Amino acid sequence: MSNLNIKVIAGSVREGRFADRAATWIGEELKKHEGVSVEIIDLKEYNLPFFNALETPAHKTKPYEDREVARFTSKIAEADAFIIVTPEYNHSTSAVLKNALDWVYQEWNNKPVAFVSYGSVGGARAIEHLRLIAVELQMAPIRESVHIPGEHYFPVLFGASSATELFEKMQSQSERMIAQLMWWAHALKKARS
Repeated sequence: MSNLNIKVIAGSVREGRFADRAATWIGEELKKHEGVSVEIIDLKEYNLPFFNALETPAHKTKPYEDREVARFTSKIAEADAFIIVTPEYNHSTSAVLKNALDWVYQEWNNKPVAFVSYGSVGGARAIEHLRLIAVELQMAPIRESVHIPGEHYFPVLFGASSATELFEKMQSQSERMIAQLMWWAHALKKARS
């Protein structure tokens, strides 16, 4: 089997966020697998403007001129698969993540995506919205995901419990999700070639 390049996207930029911790954790879980290259894409490190291009990402014939958009798009192009870490805001995902998704199209195509979410009902509603978006981007959203309920991650944010303990509770969910993601990543990488 060929090596896989998997990008983990931290989908929140707010102060005191949890996305960076969850992204680091799931990235470390991915690294336990042989033949996997992992990189965390933290949206806080990309100053993406609100999508405002005349030409849509689906029809563009050359990279966008905005340096941050071009840098982000090239990172997406490198990947064979993705894990998106998302908060749930108002029954959906974050605006910054939706904007990042909207700037790219061709580079998402025919690649699998898994989700780690946190918030009310474990962020399930954010994932449901992201699955619909992923289908429109011609991605393959997988069934398995990791849902972290607010009552589990709030104590970590406020120092009442440790992130290690929390992530240990999520171990079996993460293992099922990663196994499914890797199966799809290998299959679609072979199909794309």
